[in-house]
Amino acid sequence: MIVADPSGRGYGFAKGIYDYICDKEGREFSISFADIERTVFRDGEYKMRISHNIRRKKCFYVHDPNKEAKQWITDLLFVLEAMGDSSPSEVNVVFPYFRFARQDRKDASRVCVNSKAIADLVTLYADRGLTIDLHAPQIQEYFNIPFDNLFSFPVLVHYLKSKHPELLSNIVVVSPDAGGGGRAGAFQKRLAKDGINSDLAICYKRRARVNEVDEIKVMGDVQGKNCLVVDDIIDTGGTLIKTGHALKENGASKVVAYGTHGLFTEGVGQFDVFDNIMTSDSLINQAGGNFETISLVNLFGEAVYRTIVGESLSSLFE
Repeated sequence: MIVADPSGRGYGFAKGIYDYICDKEGREFSISFADIERTVFRDGEYKMRISHNIRRKKCFYVHDPNKEAKQWITDLLFVLEAMGDSSPSEVNVVFPYFRFARQDRKDASRVCVNSKAIADLVTLYADRGLTIDLHAPQIQEYFNIPFDNLFSFPVLVHYLKSKHPELLSNIVVVSPDAGGGGRAGAFQKRLAKDGINSDLAICYKRRARVNEVDEIKVMGDVQGKNCLVVDDIIDTGGTLIKTGHALKENGASKVVAYGTHGLFTEGVGQFDVFDNIMTSDSLINQAGGNFETISLVNLFGEAVYRTIVGESLSSLFE
């Protein structure tokens, strides 16, 4: 049973997973889809109800990441409580985008490690979790249940080879900050597996305050190169935009950016420095112009299918 909230903007993503499994060749099990019904009371309180009987079923709740953060966490709690009381054989939570992942450590006195709090909540109700491109991979260790973190890079490489093969010649993989150097290096290695040689550049930033960058310096040769900036989250886009300008100032021939999760909290109107901006469909975003969307539905569909039948997920990392 695939379970999702029809009032959310991510409902189509859940439907896509369901359709993928329905069309899977050789499928030997039945699959159905259940909606989350929401009843709102006059004082603002509300309750969540699962539309179908899920007793003794393997359930996969696809939690919509497009909801406002406080709605996201509240709905997660209420749906998991409803599922837990409905006697399923197994509860799996699918996070196309895992919110609060940037609050992954205690960086000041008397603060909550929010990702740990959410992991405790999910562990209380669920048997397994699934997401993609966690901001901090160590968050997996916060869960006391199996929690799989897929990688979008194989899908990105396939997309670039089919849609933008010209980018893959004379390419430099760029990290917008020092913290993302490991991510950029991992993508460089993924390209090498496909026989694509690339260089690596890392940008260093100095912040005046939160979400505001004063200066970007590029470490690496980008003169006359095709630059692909890779990141996991595009929030305001301030760092990314200044990175794009810095690359152009250092002589880059073409500048393209990829961010798995496109929040775009200040809109999408200021990214004209990039020849292309690519994001996944983990979040609903504007398409058109220099914006392109890469679908992760089939990757999640395959991961859910393999979880159902007990097959390994490790080959999906390739």
